[in-house]
Amino acid sequence: MSKIRITKQFTFETGHALYGYDGKCRNVHGHSYKLGVTVIGEPITDLEHVKLGMVIDFGDLKKIVKSEIVDQFDHATVFNKNTPHLELAKELKSRGHHVILVDYQPTSENMVIDFAAKISRHLPEHIKLHSLKLQETETSFAEWYASDNN
Repeated sequence: MSKIRITKQFTFETGHALYGYDGKCRNVHGHSYKLGVTVIGEPITDLEHVKLGMVIDFGDLKKIVKSEIVDQFDHATVFNKNTPHLELAKELKSRGHHVILVDYQPTSENMVIDFAAKISRHLPEHIKLHSLKLQETETSFAEWYASDNN
């Protein structure tokens, strides 16, 4: 049987700040992120299986990514938990804002590594995460490939 890759795309709005950065992104700002999630597997061949012909139901993939990434990061502000932005984070939280503290600098590169780990944990055993593409702007994105991380 052939291996097939399928991709589902997602969008979410997230704010962040890059502590210690020497450009404008040291300031709190936001992006309309686009996330492409590609998985690889073999289509189901069991004639009795309700998902016959599918690698994974797009709806099942959507549930995983929505729960682990979109619902968590959409309209949140992300800060590195080891930076002075903690005071700002506490203030925002006290005013009812959704703040995520991570143990990394919240660049697209680091976010896509985090997302790969979160998504992979929830995929069925016979499905593997192939790649992620996290687009921060129309012209800038970070990509993660399983083949680069073996």
